[in-house]
Amino acid sequence: MSIRLFILLTSAIVGLIFVGGSWFAVTSGFEDTLTRHARTQATENARLTQAALYEVMSTGWNAEQARAFEAALHASNPDQSIRIYSATPAPDTGRTSDAMVQTTLSTGHPQEQSTKGVLRTVFPLKAEARCLSCHEQIQEGEVLGAIEVRTPITQVVSEALWAFFFSAMPSLLLGIGIATGAVWWVGRRIGRSVESVEAQVNAINTVADLKQLGNPRPHQGFEEIERIQHALGTLALRLRSIAVDKDILLFEIGLLEKFVITSEVIRDWREYVTQLLRDINAMIEVHVLFSVFQIDDEAFDVEVFWHGQPSEHLRAKVEAQISAAVETHPRLSGPAEVTLRHHHDSTQPLTDDVDTAELALKVKSLFVAQPKIGGIVGIGVHTETLSDQTHMLVLESILSTLLNVVGSIKAIHKYTRDLEYYATRDPLTSLYNQRVFWELLGYEIGRSQRHSVPFTLLLLDLDNFKLINDHYGHASGDQFLQQFASSVSAALRPGDIFARYGGDEFVMVLPEADMEQGYTVAQRVLEVARNVSIKVKSGDTAHASASIGVAVFPDHAADAKDLFLFADTMMYRAKAEGKERVRLPTNADVMAVFRDLSEMGVAVLAAVEEKRVTPYFQPIMGVASKQVSAVEVLSRIEINGEVIRADQFIEIAEKVGVIHRLDAIVIEAALAKVTETDYDGYLFFNLSPRALVLSEFTTTLRNIVAASGFPPARIVFEITERDTVKNLALMQRFLAELRAEGFKLAIDDFGSGFSSFHYLRNFTFDFLKIEGDFVANMLNNDHDQVFVRSITALARELDIEVIAEFVESTEILALLEEIGIEYAQGYLIGRPSAEAPGNPRPARAA
Repeated sequence: MSIRLFILLTSAIVGLIFVGGSWFAVTSGFEDTLTRHARTQATENARLTQAALYEVMSTGWNAEQARAFEAALHASNPDQSIRIYSATPAPDTGRTSDAMVQTTLSTGHPQEQSTKGVLRTVFPLKAEARCLSCHEQIQEGEVLGAIEVRTPITQVVSEALWAFFFSAMPSLLLGIGIATGAVWWVGRRIGRSVESVEAQVNAINTVADLKQLGNPRPHQGFEEIERIQHALGTLALRLRSIAVDKDILLFEIGLLEKFVITSEVIRDWREYVTQLLRDINAMIEVHVLFSVFQIDDEAFDVEVFWHGQPSEHLRAKVEAQISAAVETHPRLSGPAEVTLRHHHDSTQPLTDDVDTAELALKVKSLFVAQPKIGGIVGIGVHTETLSDQTHMLVLESILSTLLNVVGSIKAIHKYTRDLEYYATRDPLTSLYNQRVFWELLGYEIGRSQRHSVPFTLLLLDLDNFKLINDHYGHASGDQFLQQFASSVSAALRPGDIFARYGGDEFVMVLPEADMEQGYTVAQRVLEVARNVSIKVKSGDTAHASASIGVAVFPDHAADAKDLFLFADTMMYRAKAEGKERVRLPTNADVMAVFRDLSEMGVAVLAAVEEKRVTPYFQPIMGVASKQVSAVEVLSRIEINGEVIRADQFIEIAEKVGVIHRLDAIVIEAALAKVTETDYDGYLFFNLSPRALVLSEFTTTLRNIVAASGFPPARIVFEITERDTVKNLALMQRFLAELRAEGFKLAIDDFGSGFSSFHYLRNFTFDFLKIEGDFVANMLNNDHDQVFVRSITALARELDIEVIAEFVESTEILALLEEIGIEYAQGYLIGRPSAEAPGNPRPARAA
């Protein structure tokens, strides 16, 4: 029901009640008044009648006279009927008294009765003193008769009311008209007020519009309406503090949908943030976004994104505010080097109308441990924006998105840069590693052949370096290697290739250098090596000399491996001749080296033919359980009664084409031994990529394992990167066949080269072995530790278990446990042994 109809109905009901009440009151009043008047008149008529009656009776009285007297009374009072009753009525009157008359006659008191609109009053006629003269038998006061007066009340009242109604009708009609007009006017005023409130409510489409409802229009005409509007305004202000605009929600959802770090976002992240700034300004006025990230110890990248083209004054002011935010941040040190870049999403000028006093910076920070990187991002808005809770939530969302995007991009960039760097570099000395050395050596051979110019290869080994490690500790040994690498690098020519081959062995490729030029450089390197020294904790000075072997391409070898073996032989001869010298090859040396290589190939071939291959077992311990739960099977061959390590003959076995047979013999012999001891742990076997691509090798492995009865699920084949596999499709098919047979796969020496990630991307592995050099130097080199942690995190994401090699101290083992690496292998766990393992047992330090 509308208010107007309610007022109209209420007014009508009130009017009806008023008219009805008035009519009842007037009727009652008239009736009461007329009754009193009739009673008074009846009393007066009775008195007059009694007086007249005495006068008549004093002259005598008979029935005829009595009837004439009553007729005269009726004629004189047409509105009333008067009758006289005698206490002793005459028989000829024919009039009898009723009970009311009898009561009056017997009691001497007046009686009154209203029946059917007629007021009937009976008065007693009592004897007076003057009546005693005629009536001697009565006494004064005795009732002689009664006078009855009948007055019709209803008819008189009805006539009076209708007369009143017709006389009051004009006033009543006027009152109804005035009341109707008042109702219409009040309804119209209320309607306008309600329509005003309704219009304000209907104008609300966003949370921001609630502010208009919170500011009511002045004086709506009715205090109650204003109170309602004020209550609505209060409700609107409260809703603004808790409600979220649909557009804002859509905006935030859009931000979250864009938060996908793809290669395109990483590549064009500045364009991404610029577009983000445009999107933000569609919702909130934001003048500037910025990010400050510490990329190195004292180097900062500062990126500032403007919504428009700022003036120089405004740019300087914001730069000062950003600098202040950085300087006051507890996690950021003062930058020594700052790279500052400004970006604009349009050429539209952003003038000084943006008052810097009103430009507030809202910032948020992020710091991660691995890789070590951190910084802050910020957003510049009007100060009043920060007082709006909804906008604050939006700004927090924007900053979180911006922080995650920029922070992730920076972290990914730094992470991949470090991975790329340490995939090509030795983590201790930052020289090229073994993998890159072989790639560059192959490249230099091709260049030498194309341009018909020789180059020289130097192979350097430190003399008695083991004494530094054993006497002063590995930390001092690492420090010496770093100092040595830095000093020798300074002595080489621009363009020379310097790499750490492993341990205390270094190699140098000298492009466009013949024997004489190579010897000159080698002598200079030898002189530098003599002067390298470090101070150790005890105060002593540690020295180590070097022995250098020289080989020239193409004079001394036709391929990279032969050239390396030739230089390696020259280096060992330099050591044999007294150390700390450069050994140049002679013609006799050339013949002897080739003869030795030829003899070694023949010896390896004979050992394989005669199955003089012995498996050695090196334990692998579960870091958490401290139980040896796996062993790696290593190859040893016997030549002239001497046991030769795998690194001394594997390359020759590959060259003479018997590597697959060698692998098969080792697997068969190892399975025979562990079957005898009921070993139930994992067995790790190394497989050469050259053997993997042979189509019959899978059948050979299947038959060997089936004959042994050892479960394939506990056999793990390690894939090395000793050679690059040219036909990845063949290798992928072979590995798929191995997995189909139930075997497990491991990638060995992960991190030693570019192919590690390539293998991990193309093949599915169960285990990952981290390159031992990274593990050995974790305690002394933060970069190595970061690399190990990163590889572990990567493996965990790919559901691959990690094995750390070169574990040689309890401190390293404790750090591996803290990182969460599953297995450890190294001399601390146990050295390789010809003894076959039994059931898993507690590990012992070797």
